Amino acid sequence: MTAAPGPEDFTGRRVVVAGLGVSGVSAARVLARLGACVTVVDGGDSDAHRDRAAALGADDVAVRLGDGATLPEGTDLIVTSPGWKPDSPLFAAAAAHDVPVWGDVELAWRLREGPGRHAAQWLAVTGTNGKTTTVQMLASILEAAGLRTAAVGNIGTPLLDVVLSGEHHDVLAVELSSYQLHWAPSVRAHSAAVLNLAPDHLDWHGSMAAYAADKGRIYEGNQVACVYNAADPATEELVREADVVEGCRAIGFTLGAPRPSEFGVVDGVLVDRAFVPDRQRNAQELAEVTDVTPAAPHNIANALAAAALARAYGVAPAAVREGLRTFRPDAHRIEHVADVGGVAYVDDSKATNTHAAEASLAAYESIVWIAGGLAKGATFDDLVARAVKRLRGAVLIGADRALIAEALARHAPDVPVVDLERTDTGAMAAAVREATRLAGPGDTVLMAPACASMDMFTNYNTRGEAFAEAVHALGSGPAAGD
Repeated sequence: MTAAPGPEDFTGRRVVVAGLGVSGVSAARVLARLGACVTVVDGGDSDAHRDRAAALGADDVAVRLGDGATLPEGTDLIVTSPGWKPDSPLFAAAAAHDVPVWGDVELAWRLREGPGRHAAQWLAVTGTNGKTTTVQMLASILEAAGLRTAAVGNIGTPLLDVVLSGEHHDVLAVELSSYQLHWAPSVRAHSAAVLNLAPDHLDWHGSMAAYAADKGRIYEGNQVACVYNAADPATEELVREADVVEGCRAIGFTLGAPRPSEFGVVDGVLVDRAFVPDRQRNAQELAEVTDVTPAAPHNIANALAAAALARAYGVAPAAVREGLRTFRPDAHRIEHVADVGGVAYVDDSKATNTHAAEASLAAYESIVWIAGGLAKGATFDDLVARAVKRLRGAVLIGADRALIAEALARHAPDVPVVDLERTDTGAMAAAVREATRLAGPGDTVLMAPACASMDMFTNYNTRGEAFAEAVHALGSGPAAGD
């Protein structure tokens, strides 16, 4: 591979930035500051697009909206936002003219060294589910070890902004999506983890094989450890296929007792049997299961992956424990809302696909399940078949609820189901009341929709907020919207 260009190399280069979202605007401004001639293209042409275009004009960035989202003549480089599909006409035109395409992550990687900048190591995380929580756990552990760090990337903080901020970081906890990895051929992490693999975003990637291959890019060039999920053989296979630095190790994590070179759980204790002397006979205690909040199985797996990456970087066991103890996940991720009448109410609105919902359902013994929304092409037979013994009832909402109802009829015919047709603002309150009617003391009313939210809500956050509001209204009479 040719040497990465420094900032001075961008002077006068004609760069197209694809996309006018957060990462696109960030990339455009950075490139303009580095002296590039920047044009942003975006197929949208809304008032919001025009406002962003006007703001970029102050940075001498040209913007083409709508039908103008084509490849300008003489383009030297395209920097794309993650959401642009590989089969977009813009990239076909780029290939025809031998114009390279980078993502914003690739740009950040190539700019991490330069005058006034310190090239921090990257500990990188990807997977179908659990990325954000694991990266946040990892950052908490690194901070507990006294390291200067930040949780960045797909988590919401653009890598470019952090890399060029001038702030000194020892190491970065980096969340990378499959989209970002597709456009980041040069990234070489200190250590990286693939948490799990399940069908997702196949409309973007074209196939499960292509999706997995893009996830596997995170292991390329790893220096110390490739962390994989011992319960998900596909993640280990990605490690086997990766071209890594000589001496880089494959490190597994498991919810059971670990083998040598694995992290696992023994008698309620998270242990390291990888980064210890004589790992054939020894293991290092790191933390107790109760130090992880919530202590659901999939979250323990997240904690083990975070611990493995931290230990690969040389973090002491005490810092792993302290980091996990002090960490609290973001809202709407298997979040306990309240106990009412002996029933627990849990918001996992972030469970927007079947893989995430399955992990959430596995965390509780007796569940009234609130599910439904936009299925995104998913099927629900496997999910229902695995959860049937835990289901006391189900309340279905949203555009594709019939798909879940059909799976319940096939695999859980004895489970009572309430099918709510309404989609108004009071629909969630009605769903919570129906779930309460089905639940008894000791049960959990779990909103783990297994679907996207945009049919009824702005995003999964507003869906979760509606659930919490409805739960809190249970003891105060009829809920709003009725």
